[in-house]
Amino acid sequence: MTTTTVDTSTAPGKPRLRAWMRGVLAGPLAFIASWILMAGAALYLPKGAAGIDNMVFPVVLFPLIWALLFLYSLLDRRLLRAYGVVMLLLAVHGGLIARHLAGAGA
Repeated sequence: MTTTTVDTSTAPGKPRLRAWMRGVLAGPLAFIASWILMAGAALYLPKGAAGIDNMVFPVVLFPLIWALLFLYSLLDRRLLRAYGVVMLLLAVHGGLIARHLAGAGA
C-alpha cells in the first residue's frame, strides 16, 4: 500500500494565487492579445485580389487565435514563460499597430 504525503512547505495561499494568475492570463489577457493580434495581422497579411483578404482572414481566424492562446496559457507548465509569450505577442503586434498609426498621420 502506498501513501502520499502533502507538501506543507509552501504557503497556504500560493496555489490559490497561481490559479488566479493563470486565470487572468488565460481569460482577459488572452482575449485582449487575440484582439491585438487580429488588428496587427491586417497590417502584414497580403491584400489579395479583392483587396480585403488582409482584413477578412484575421476576423475569421479570431476564434482560432483566441483558442490557441487560451489553451497555451492553461497548459504551459511554467506560468512566467506563458506570461512572457503572451506579453511578447502583445508588444510586437501593438508596436506594429502604433507604427502604422504614426505613419498614417504623417
